[in-house]
Amino acid sequence: MASEKQTPPLPSQTLLVRRLYPDRDVDLALPSYHSELAAGFDVVAALTAPLTLAQGEIGVVPTGLAVAIQPGFELQVRPRSGLAIKHGITVVNSPGTIDADYRGEIKIGLINLGQAPFTINRHDRIAQLVLAPVAHARIVEVAELDNTVRQDGGFGHTGV
Repeated sequence: MASEKQTPPLPSQTLLVRRLYPDRDVDLALPSYHSELAAGFDVVAALTAPLTLAQGEIGVVPTGLAVAIQPGFELQVRPRSGLAIKHGITVVNSPGTIDADYRGEIKIGLINLGQAPFTINRHDRIAQLVLAPVAHARIVEVAELDNTVRQDGGFGHTGV
């Protein structure tokens, strides 16, 4: 009898989510993970009318949600791969950051890099959010930096 390999449970944090317009948005799904080991959870558009983004156009899509993130964490706003690959719809400032002290509505800035106009409708999954730890650096000004092999070699210095 073969034993089934079990995946250990992932560590979790509590994310408090508030519907800003509960009467209007009762039909919208709360953010959710779509597989057991998914890193990000999807958020949906809380549009009251469809939004069409022309080629190259940027739009801001409301989610109708606010969150309370525990100190020491952020939510990273990332594109959904299907929208990006199939339609060229991506998060304009990817990855965006939602800080732990922000309590306003989560809005997703999307851009259409595709070849055709794209319409976003109410209920569409528009982005994924990833809870990530935050480390603060101690900023120290110095007169010189240590030398490295790379030094100031920038974009593409190691080849294509």
